[in-house]
Amino acid sequence: MFSYFRRKDIEMPRADNALPGRQEPMPLDSRHYVNSRSMTGPFPDNLSQIVLGLGCFWGAEKRFWGMDGVWVTAVGYAAGYTPNPNYEEVCSGMTGHNEVVLVVYDPEVLDVAELLTAFWEAHDPTQGMRQGNDLGTQYRSGIYYCDEEQASCAKALLDAYQKRLSEAGYETITTEILPLEKFYYAEQYHQQYLAKNPDGYCGLGGTGICFE
Repeated sequence: MFSYFRRKDIEMPRADNALPGRQEPMPLDSRHYVNSRSMTGPFPDNLSQIVLGLGCFWGAEKRFWGMDGVWVTAVGYAAGYTPNPNYEEVCSGMTGHNEVVLVVYDPEVLDVAELLTAFWEAHDPTQGMRQGNDLGTQYRSGIYYCDEEQASCAKALLDAYQKRLSEAGYETITTEILPLEKFYYAEQYHQQYLAKNPDGYCGLGGTGICFE
C-alpha cells in the first residue's frame, strides 16, 4: 500500500479545514475473514479493546489477529476529524485520521503489556508521519487507549523502549498516546487484506530491538 500523500512538509490538518465526510458509516460485512467472529460487536463483556497505529494497516492487522488471547481484529481510521472517511480521503492527508487496527482481546489470556510489546517491536516508532516508504499523516505511530490501565502501560513501555532505542542510536519516539474518541471501520476490501491476498504489501519493518 502506498500513500496518495505528495507534500514534503507533512502536517496534520486543522479541524476547520478537514474534509467534511458523511453521516453514513462504511458498508461492512461484520464477519472476520480469518476466524468468522463479528468485527463490529457487541463483544463479550470480559473482553477489552485497544486501537493501534503502526503504519500500513494491512500488515499491522496481520501482526495481531493470530496472537493468543486476541478475539478479533478490524482495520479502520482514528484520531482525526472527518466523520466516516473513506480510504482516498484519509490518504489525501485532509482528514487527520491514522490507519489503525482495532484489537479486541481477553486480558485474562493476553496481558496488555504483552500486546503493547508486540506493537512496539513490529514497527519503528521514531519516524514521525511515515513508516518506511509510506509517507503521510495516516502512517504515524499511535496508541489509542480505552482505559487507564492501557494508558499507564503504554507510557511506561514508551519510556523503557525509548531507553533501548537511544542506546542503539535511534531518534526520539514520536508515538502519540491518546484516549480513543472514535473508531471508523475501513472499507470491506481492507479487512484482513493479507489473508485474502497473501502476497500483498505488508509495510512493517520494526527496529530489530526487543525487550528481554
